[in-house]
Amino acid sequence: MLGVDLDGVVGDHTGRFREIVAELRGIDPETLPLERSWDFNEWGFQPDEYDRMHKMAVTEHDMIRTMAVIYGAADVLWRLSDAGIWIRIITHRLCVNWGHAVAVADTVAWLDDTGIPYRDICFLGAKPEVEADCYVDDAAHNVTALRDAGNHVIVYDAPYNRDVAGPRAASWSEVEALVIDRVAELGVPLQPQLPGLDAGSDRLTRRVTHPWA
Repeated sequence: MLGVDLDGVVGDHTGRFREIVAELRGIDPETLPLERSWDFNEWGFQPDEYDRMHKMAVTEHDMIRTMAVIYGAADVLWRLSDAGIWIRIITHRLCVNWGHAVAVADTVAWLDDTGIPYRDICFLGAKPEVEADCYVDDAAHNVTALRDAGNHVIVYDAPYNRDVAGPRAASWSEVEALVIDRVAELGVPLQPQLPGLDAGSDRLTRRVTHPWA
């Protein structure tokens, strides 16, 4: 089983949040650097401003539903799924009080719209509670907690996790290679496509081209 985080790994959370924050502040998005720390300190948030803007981004500006897919994520996840690897989405998106219904509905709709394959999905913050053979995550605290619990974690490269030891991937092609290495290490043979997943030729080309992409 492969446990996959969404924000910053499959979806471009920083890019979409930057657009929304710039709109709310009435400024040029280019003034908000993409090379940012985990707490967005470079964006000059006042006390409690981050929480307020993030809640508005999710509940009023459809951030989750309109987030761009990180290049290569869908194609690689389809190839891994076709090889028999169980894809479990693990995301901590229930952090906005009174916005859970929006977060869950928009997450599932986004996964469908963008053609991201998965067999199940977990909404939780304590990721060591989810048993997978390999994880892909960008948050340093998640990587540390998972590894402390004895898990194998691929760090998806980001400015805020450069001090975390590898294995590290800067692209989804690198994720694919590292996952295949992990499969070989475990001695698990790659298998034919899992039952229940449509192998139709339109599964990748059916993705919606969104105006914000």
